[in-house]
Amino acid sequence: MRTKGRISQGVPIRTEEEIAILREANRIVADVLAALAALVKPGVTSGELDALGEQMIRQAGATPSFLGYHGYPASTCISVDAEVIHGIPGKRTIREGELVSIDVGAYYNGYHGDAAVTVPAGEVDALRTRLMTTTDRALAQGIRAARAGNYLEDVSRAVQSVCEAERFSVVRAFVGHGIGQQMHEEPQIPNFVTGDRGPRLRPGMVLAIEPMVNAGSPDVRVLADGWTAVTRDGKPSAHFEHSIVVREGDAEVLSVSPYHLWGQG
Repeated sequence: MRTKGRISQGVPIRTEEEIAILREANRIVADVLAALAALVKPGVTSGELDALGEQMIRQAGATPSFLGYHGYPASTCISVDAEVIHGIPGKRTIREGELVSIDVGAYYNGYHGDAAVTVPAGEVDALRTRLMTTTDRALAQGIRAARAGNYLEDVSRAVQSVCEAERFSVVRAFVGHGIGQQMHEEPQIPNFVTGDRGPRLRPGMVLAIEPMVNAGSPDVRVLADGWTAVTRDGKPSAHFEHSIVVREGDAEVLSVSPYHLWGQG
């Protein structure tokens, strides 16, 4: 019988047995992200990326976490340039100079993995390059703050400070989350300081930290499809995400891939 964790401050504390399964779920996610990111180039459609993503997830013995979630119609989220998150893949052709965010979730042996990266399609301008690297760096700093004894707001502050130092804005309408047997669990993880320090972090908490950062205003709107969130001012956005385990020292990153700064030494 699988050992189950406990709840602290409303947040699950996972056992090492559970974390081993989460590690495998996120390895699947990381492998899919790496494969899809490598295929991003002008002329590729978002639907082609999604089809390969679903195939790889199923071949690994998992199922797509996103497909059918509250009615979501695809296996991955592919968000292009001014699309912030939840872009529905389809016939859209990716163009030179656009940013492409790829968000993947995999459900494996009762637990979810979740991670995202943003990559360029061909050559992108200096603004988009800086937006990507800043968002990835903000994620890395958020992860560094996610250690036992700190508070959740320490993670939020770390993310926000990196982004605003570069005069970018963090999205307020969407946040990170706990993850485990459900794709979205407690706690919610804002990428900005709210004035509520939140729960004290304890070893075994599993968090999906995901800065969503806009080049302009933090404001977003959701398109008529009911899913795709876009920047209200039409400026580009970037999104990076890792699932991590809180430890006594540095957090353990479960979804390491070559498309993140974190984990590259």
